[in-house]
Amino acid sequence: MPTGRVRWFDAAKGYGFIASEKGEDVFLPAAALPAGTTTLRKNAKVEYAVIAGRRGPQAMDVKLIASGPSMVKANRPKPDDMAAICEDLIKMLDSAGNTLRRHHYPAPAESRKLATLLRAVADNFDVQD
Repeated sequence: MPTGRVRWFDAAKGYGFIASEKGEDVFLPAAALPAGTTTLRKNAKVEYAVIAGRRGPQAMDVKLIASGPSMVKANRPKPDDMAAICEDLIKMLDSAGNTLRRHHYPAPAESRKLATLLRAVADNFDVQD
């Protein structure tokens, strides 16, 4: 069975392409993915069977050999830095909680800053392996 790397895959569109080791593009329909798999990461190494499709080679019976690298995981802060960020976040949340206890929401600018920070911290914790 040939092997290659996923060039890109869009779950919403239901297809993508594999760059084979021979250098050719192979169409990758969502139906060819392993059971329970809905998407593949860019540069994931796959093994697949090839059939002749209407517009060229098409992958079938795809098997994931190695997942592509996670850019989020590679770029997230060191644990010591993340600990300091969490401590600062706790202080901000405590301040917001005190404001809410006084029956008021924080000022819009402060609320936006807190929401942005919460999303960024959550993204650093939510790494898909």
